[in-house]
Amino acid sequence: MGKKKEKNPKNAEIDLLTVFGRIGDFFEWINTLLFRMIRFFVKNAIIVIVLLVLGAGIGLFLEKVSSRFEQKIIVAPNFKSTDYLYSKIDFLASKIALKDTLFLKSIGIQKPSGMVSITVEPVIDVYNLMNSDGKNMELLQLMAQNGDLKSIVKETTTNKNYALHTIILNTVGVVSAQNTVEPLLKYLNTSPYYDVYNRINSKNIQNSIKSKEATILQIDGILNQFSAAYGKHPNNEKLVYYNENLNLDGVIKTKDSISAEIGTLKIEQYNTDKTIKEKGIVLNTKNSKTLKGKLIFILPLVFVGLFVLFSFFISFYKKQSLKANANLK
Repeated sequence: MGKKKEKNPKNAEIDLLTVFGRIGDFFEWINTLLFRMIRFFVKNAIIVIVLLVLGAGIGLFLEKVSSRFEQKIIVAPNFKSTDYLYSKIDFLASKIALKDTLFLKSIGIQKPSGMVSITVEPVIDVYNLMNSDGKNMELLQLMAQNGDLKSIVKETTTNKNYALHTIILNTVGVVSAQNTVEPLLKYLNTSPYYDVYNRINSKNIQNSIKSKEATILQIDGILNQFSAAYGKHPNNEKLVYYNENLNLDGVIKTKDSISAEIGTLKIEQYNTDKTIKEKGIVLNTKNSKTLKGKLIFILPLVFVGLFVLFSFFISFYKKQSLKANANLK
């Protein structure tokens, strides 16, 4: 068997010296690079300051001129018109994307060029969705067996079942309810089919209210007759509850129940006086999600970065030109 080669301690020392030497060279390169960067910015301090101020000024100007704002309109689609609402919003979104200002003006929008985008999304209220109909709870449980409930409640098929929806309109510059929101809602509520449906529904509610009010008048007549007949009875306070021939307690409870139904019908009449009923409007919220809201910080850095790249290119070009000329000689 051959003898194993013994490691030479001197070779190990040489390897370690080489590694430490390379590490030292790397840190020296970092120090040189930092020095050159500092010297560059000191040498061009005036130009850098001018670019920073110029970039901040242009960014501030652009933010004032073309600031984007978000308008939110919370609506309730009545008469099962949720699909109608979504199709109308999709149509408007296509018109805005095509810059069809003539169409937007025709529906009453006074500043159509300032409209950037429009979308609609549901106001997710799972508890209301489950309580409105017991079947919805069973359906959600069944759907959740094959997927994540959080994603299911946001699916398009589930979205249509929520009562409230939010129309989100992005605009350049501020708007008012008169020049943007009211024409938009008027356009959404323009539908021959739903106009007829709305009139029939309103008439039905009015008839129900009149019928119930007539019933209350009849009950009041009965109570008045009873009060007139037994008004002089010494125990008339107890007769309201203990008369053997007439259950006045039940009559009064019936009147209270009908009065509550009339109140509910009047609220329903108010909530359904439009196909797309607005519930709340929030105007001119500054949109900080876009880059335009940060231009005052981004543009100065971009200008300085472009100046650094340009200076590096000029320096590189000059060095290569000198090398090329030296080689030619």
